Amino acid sequence: MDASVEVDAVVKPLSFSRFSDLFQPVTRGRWDRLSPLAIGALGFIGVAFIYSAQRSVHGTDWRRQLMFLALGAATYVTTALIDYRFWLGMAHWCYGAALVPLVLVLVPGIGHASEGSQRWLSLGFTYFQPSEIAKIGVLLLTASLLVSAKLAATRDAWRTLGKLALAAGGPVLLILLQPDLKSAIVLPPMIFSMLYVSRLPTRYFLWALGAGLLVVAVVGGDAVRYKNFIVAQGQPGQLAPFKHEDKNWSRSWVPLRDYQRNRLVAFLWPELVNPMEGGWNLGQSLIAVGHGGVTGEGWTQGSQTQLGYLPRKVAHNDFIFSVIAEELGFLGSLLVLSLFGLVLFNGIRIAGLARDRFGALLAVGVTVLFAVHVFVNIAMTIGLVPITGIPLPFISYGGSFVLSCCLLQGLVQSVYRFRKDFP
Repeated sequence: MDASVEVDAVVKPLSFSRFSDLFQPVTRGRWDRLSPLAIGALGFIGVAFIYSAQRSVHGTDWRRQLMFLALGAATYVTTALIDYRFWLGMAHWCYGAALVPLVLVLVPGIGHASEGSQRWLSLGFTYFQPSEIAKIGVLLLTASLLVSAKLAATRDAWRTLGKLALAAGGPVLLILLQPDLKSAIVLPPMIFSMLYVSRLPTRYFLWALGAGLLVVAVVGGDAVRYKNFIVAQGQPGQLAPFKHEDKNWSRSWVPLRDYQRNRLVAFLWPELVNPMEGGWNLGQSLIAVGHGGVTGEGWTQGSQTQLGYLPRKVAHNDFIFSVIAEELGFLGSLLVLSLFGLVLFNGIRIAGLARDRFGALLAVGVTVLFAVHVFVNIAMTIGLVPITGIPLPFISYGGSFVLSCCLLQGLVQSVYRFRKDFP
């Protein structure tokens, strides 16, 4: 059957009268095997190198990561067994439920603060990051709004775009208030990809491109002003002491914290940065990647990692790829990239096999979201983009992130399992 016909079909949400059909039997022929195998391999690599990154200090986060992956596997299977059409009728409820913890995390005494950010809610035995659930809520609501949208008609297109701006703008604003820039910047590419699949006319993308360039120009101007302020003070390399309370700087209305501006300055003007300040992590990451060569220094044998030059507080999460590149070299890095490539390619393939527009939108949105995470994380470890702290799916340490990744990939598996034509 022609894939474009299937994508154009509109499916009705699964009614509660058919709740007995919500879970379908686990049959062999209706499961995609490529993504689960690749995800399992990535999870195994993640545990191995979290262990390596913390071996010299006898860290135990690798054990917790194993627990998170086990819970993630259960989440993946459960989500895959649920007919994805169920989420079409529940999208608004899921979106609303995702907003609640985003608001609660900002309430003093409820949200957990660490290193100047208030991004976590305490569950007693661990911490939960609400921004991960927000990604899922925005994905479902965006897909549900685009299912029946007639984007070829100018009035309907602007109405739909207005709804999407409000739907995405609320969570993005709440996430920026934490502040958590990394979680906010992954949402626009996901939404734009879903708009592209929905055949939004080109002129609207040009408007969006213009708006994006304007944002880049504003942030760039803010960074230049910040850099000039540092130079005028005569203290290059001492970026951290300048806070928003400083009357000479507090007038900036760009919602960035000083440490975020420090990262931009470190990326754009590295000569101004003290190696012990904003440029240290990147410098040590580049050295670690260079040390790896073709075959690497061996598992648990990376000098930058084991001696602590690559800071231990980031080596097992944001800079885990640097650990892999040092200890497995180019070939090991290529293996990791190949596994991610398999997951991303398979996501696009499943989008083409989708039985309707909603399934295609879910598969495309999830795939692009993962592509942004993979590209930005790896690019920041080798100095191609500013450091943002975006984690690497299934490899970086983090419970909330692992569970959200597994749930999102479970949605893609559900799209495959419930497609119209089965082998």
